[in-house]
Amino acid sequence: MFLEMKLRSAELKKSVQVNVIIPDGREEYKTLWLLHGLTDDHTAWARYTAIERYAKDHGIAVVMPNADRSWYTNTAYGANYFNFIADELPSLCRGLFKGMSEKREDNMVGGLSMGGYGALKLSLARPEQYSGCICLSGAFDITRRYGPIDEWKSIFGVELEDPLSLAGSEHDVFYLAEKRKKENGLFPKLYMWCGLDDSLIDINRELHRHLTELGVPHAFEESEGDHSWKWWDLHVQDGLNYIMN
Repeated sequence: MFLEMKLRSAELKKSVQVNVIIPDGREEYKTLWLLHGLTDDHTAWARYTAIERYAKDHGIAVVMPNADRSWYTNTAYGANYFNFIADELPSLCRGLFKGMSEKREDNMVGGLSMGGYGALKLSLARPEQYSGCICLSGAFDITRRYGPIDEWKSIFGVELEDPLSLAGSEHDVFYLAEKRKKENGLFPKLYMWCGLDDSLIDINRELHRHLTELGVPHAFEESEGDHSWKWWDLHVQDGLNYIMN
């Protein structure tokens, strides 16, 4: 079952569009919370990949919310996208779909580019909620080389001239991994992929090295490909096979 929904969000103070895939004939099922990139929206995964077929193969639900260009963050302009994705949306969906399990082992998060960053941020900030994480072409570096971009002052509340002020903050996935390791906290089963011709390959390699040095288990693959849907459609299948086995 494929649903196109519009939900009223208290965290965002507006209606928000969400696409949902629900497996047929199951009383209880796992859920993949699947996040879009900077220039896309909640429709992109269904339009450009066969995610509905992959979900059917695994017997899982997939929830694809519209997060605009928010970087999955509680923004400085008052729209709490992190809280919406992490807390409000699961509560709303589980109220509508009674078979949607809230157990950690039954919930996974994934995304590409900005959504890959968002997925890792969510899984590290809320490790008790997600057992698996898929990051494709992750835009992981918001504090070092990836920015600044025009929206950052309104999103993160920092001066555009000083993106390094985000280093060591709740927005920095390098820091969040260090913090989680020091606290002996949970980590998701993590799958990362990036194409050799993708402009984000260097930051993906850097994060891979960082996680390896911390002793954080994860799978990182780099292979033919660039920053496009041809490759994300292929490798989301690898990610699902990895985190669900």
